[in-house]
Amino acid sequence: MTFRANRRLFLAGLAAGVTSPALARAPLSSPRPRPRGDGGVPKEVLQDIVSRAGLGGSVGCLAINARTGEVIEALNPALPLPPASVAKAATASYGLARLGAAYKFKTRLLAGGPISGGQIDGDLILEGGGDPVLDSDALADIVIALKDQGIHTVKGGLRVDASALPKVPFIDPDQPDHVSYNPAVAGINLNFNRVHFEWRRNGRRYDVTMQARAQRYRPEVRLARMTIEDRKTPVYTHDLEGRTDQWTVARDALGQDGARWLPVSHPEDYTSEVFRTIARSHGIVLRAASGPVSTADPIPIVEHRSPPLAEMVKGMLRFSTNLTAETIGMTATASRGTTFDGLAGSSAELNRWATEELGANACDLIDHSGLGYDSRIAAQDMVRILHAARPGRLLPKLLHDFRTEVPGAVVKAKTGTLNFVSSLAGYAEAPGSPPIVFAIFTADLARRDAIKIEERERPPGARSWSRRSRNLQRQLITRWLALARA
Repeated sequence: MTFRANRRLFLAGLAAGVTSPALARAPLSSPRPRPRGDGGVPKEVLQDIVSRAGLGGSVGCLAINARTGEVIEALNPALPLPPASVAKAATASYGLARLGAAYKFKTRLLAGGPISGGQIDGDLILEGGGDPVLDSDALADIVIALKDQGIHTVKGGLRVDASALPKVPFIDPDQPDHVSYNPAVAGINLNFNRVHFEWRRNGRRYDVTMQARAQRYRPEVRLARMTIEDRKTPVYTHDLEGRTDQWTVARDALGQDGARWLPVSHPEDYTSEVFRTIARSHGIVLRAASGPVSTADPIPIVEHRSPPLAEMVKGMLRFSTNLTAETIGMTATASRGTTFDGLAGSSAELNRWATEELGANACDLIDHSGLGYDSRIAAQDMVRILHAARPGRLLPKLLHDFRTEVPGAVVKAKTGTLNFVSSLAGYAEAPGSPPIVFAIFTADLARRDAIKIEERERPPGARSWSRRSRNLQRQLITRWLALARA
């Protein structure tokens, strides 16, 4: 059997045969591998290996020969399952295709009026470009560049323009309030839209700080406040008081000294406060200005650029940063002038791209990070996306190493984990074996749906289930490299 690609993929350099769009979208079947001598070729039936893993629920997987497109082995390859963070590999491919590896996000500082004698006769405008890795140190560099131009006074106020991307209050509404991997997303983002909460025991009480922490700068933040309360549960509570994040924490949960990151609800206000604090430390006093930016022809003063997209994608895939995935995906969608409403609208464009340009059948992502539980993709469609990216060899270089027990094997892959959901997809190659492209999705949806909200951070049984899934993933990669070599 051959994994077929549409004409666009063939012209991109794939070895698979040309077929009509209808055939390109046909589900793949799963032939059982026949024993081919004793040269290390596995003879056990794939279904038996999966059953022995004891995962329950559903498993969908596919491995193909990357050079010929031949299907090495498959089980339920057309079954849509939650990809978890493996969705970031699809987002990486989408972002690189739409924006290019050299793309850089821009954050600009603009004058809303004439500049004379070191004074701006109007507002100072901080214009976001969606940069997901902007931090307090970068804001400080912008302030220093402003000062180096001799500007010391702003007659108006600091106005933050976050209109480059639609604002999203959180990535997934089903996550606990306090998890930092589920922040707001906006046209301007700072410190991954997190605030650093630190506590130090001082006798019977605790000293608490809330900071916009980076490597060089750690300004205090007032828009996020913490109160310690005498209770055992819940560990955290959160309320919005106006535009301030008001947190409480259970005293019994703190113990000795410690720290953790918490999400912020309004990135534009958070960025404004931190910028003004840093500016004040450099002798530039700014007041906050609210409302939309109305200046017709602002004067550019400073421009800060992010690292190249390829570098950011590599970090996103390694550390699985959800904010980076969402901003890359939305920026890729916006780059075509497409009007969309939040993550669902942008991910719908990614789905359309995968379907119309790559021949996907069952790509139904609801965000770009995979955090949303309702995202679905079939193993065969994940393989299509990865296979299409392989000719340029960039995406495999950006993926993280995945350990196997095969001597000399190189596996570059993206992992994904939610409660009772585990996935792995990428590329593998071993001495004497042709390169393969693979995707493995495992999910016990009924068990996940039964988790109580308060148990979602660490539900009983989830850790051991994930460990069994990872063991299965390693077994399958070892098996497929042997089958590909035979």
